[in-house]
This record gives sequence, C-alpha cells and structure tokens, in this order.
Amino acid sequence: MPQINIRPAVAADIPLLVELDHDYVTDYVWQMDVQRPEEGQINIGFRQVRLPRSARVEYPRPVRALRENWQSRSGLLVARLQDQVVGYISLSKEIAPLTTWVTDLAIMRRVRRQGIAGALIFAAQEWAQASNTHRLVLDMQPKNYPAICLALKLGFDLCGYNDRYYPNHDIALFFAKSVR
Repeated sequence: MPQINIRPAVAADIPLLVELDHDYVTDYVWQMDVQRPEEGQINIGFRQVRLPRSARVEYPRPVRALRENWQSRSGLLVARLQDQVVGYISLSKEIAPLTTWVTDLAIMRRVRRQGIAGALIFAAQEWAQASNTHRLVLDMQPKNYPAICLALKLGFDLCGYNDRYYPNHDIALFFAKSVR
C-alpha cells in the first residue's frame, strides 16, 4: 500500500478539498429508541437497523463553507496519496473545553476503505495532544454507518447525541476518546 502523507492544509488545497465527494452510501442506520418505563425516567438506546436498499446520504454540512472559513478553523489536516490530495479532517477547539472536535472528515470516494480516514484520525489525536486538549470527539449522522464502524474500531465510545444538530436538522451521534 502506498504511503499516506498527512500535513496541514495550504490555500492551494482548498479548491481540491471542496471538490471531494462528501456524500456516502450506507446499508444500515442507527435507529434511536426512546422509552419512558415510569415517571421520571427516560431510556434512550440506539440499535443498528439494515435498510431495505443501499442509500446515498448527503453530507450534513455545507461544503462550500470550507472555502470561506478554512483559515478560522483550529486545525485542518490534509491526506495525500501518491502526490494527490485525497482527504481532510477539520478540527475545532472552540466547541467544548479541553476538547478537540472533528467537524469534518472526507475522503475521495475511489480511495475509501484504504486506511486514509483512520490515518487522519490518528493525526488528529496527535494534533489534539500537542494542542493540550484531553479528548477527541467525532460527530456523525446515525446514517453514517461506515463512520460509526470506524469510530468503534478505533476505540471511540458513544458519549451522546443531539437532535436537529446539523443544518439539515439531522441527529448527531457523538463518539469520544481520551488523547492523554
């Protein structure tokens, strides 16, 4: 397998990153179940449900915002494979104290499932450590089964959710991992 190189983004990368296919295809969704077994108690669970057919899901955030505000992000790391930009991860330290938040993660469709997203997340963990934060948090749609599988594989734990979190009003699942 060719070497994946990760480095901070530069201005020339931005048009290439915006053009990446940010959508994804999924066969599963994490369905939320809410139960109220008795007064004063709410149980919330998520379960994996197979969809009747594969679904293409649009990216939940406006990708064009990357072009406008990439320099104001706390960190933006780019993955290169054979001298071609193939993905990126965007990081924010402004969302929660002592926490680095992954706000975007996108990989070129034709090179997905080759370890690039994992390499970017490991680089983000190192970046978070160097930035004196204690946790790395990933947010994703419950439809993003590939990302959920990756988060669990890399040792992240489900730590919460937020209804209507994204601009498209979709639920966000939060997965966290200590980087200290």
